[in-house]
Amino acid sequence: MKPVLAQKHINVVLAEDHTVVREGLRALLEAGGDIEVIGEAANGRLAVELVKKLVPDVIVMDIAMPLLNGMEATRQIRLALPDAKVLILSAHNDDAYVKKVVALGAKGYLVKHTSGHVLCMAVREAHKGNSFFSPDIVRHLKAASSPDKTGRAGGPAGNNATGLSSREVEVLQLIAEGQANKQVADELGISIKTVEKHRQRLMEKLDIHDTAGLTRYAISAGIVENPVQLTIL
Repeated sequence: MKPVLAQKHINVVLAEDHTVVREGLRALLEAGGDIEVIGEAANGRLAVELVKKLVPDVIVMDIAMPLLNGMEATRQIRLALPDAKVLILSAHNDDAYVKKVVALGAKGYLVKHTSGHVLCMAVREAHKGNSFFSPDIVRHLKAASSPDKTGRAGGPAGNNATGLSSREVEVLQLIAEGQANKQVADELGISIKTVEKHRQRLMEKLDIHDTAGLTRYAISAGIVENPVQLTIL
């Protein structure tokens, strides 16, 4: 009689900046019995580092996080690990966000009011290499399958719409979060002079010439989710 092999857990890295939400998601995932959260990240940059180090089966990624948003984190993860399976969690069911993360190679998109049962199902499907979307997301995608009268999709611009590099997106997000050049330099491990060069290139590429304008652009492009109080108006 052949021995029965123990079922291998699906290893997950969970990226969510709110501790209470992250703890709740972990409990929901591990309640399924076949899923184990092997790493947690409170911001996008830590998520990228953890995924590179742990190489999990699936990454559950909040789309709105400090320091590096979920879309840019997904892009960097997929560049480093092309086979990485990322599931996006978001409060938004806007089809423009969904199309962006699909274009980045995410395996699925779930809205945050999704049940624990559906979340676990999504992780299992992603682990198999299948795509999975919340039912209301599927409805949105079907409704948005045809272009509008102008032939263009609505919603915020993608991270790469203006040809920004990953580092420029990182700098832009930190600027939009209200960090000064020195803080940005410390966070990214680069010199203040390099930060100033990135800021100048951002302004040239976007044709925006003040911090408030850069912040408004970052919000409209979905690089940061919520407006921050500006010190320069």
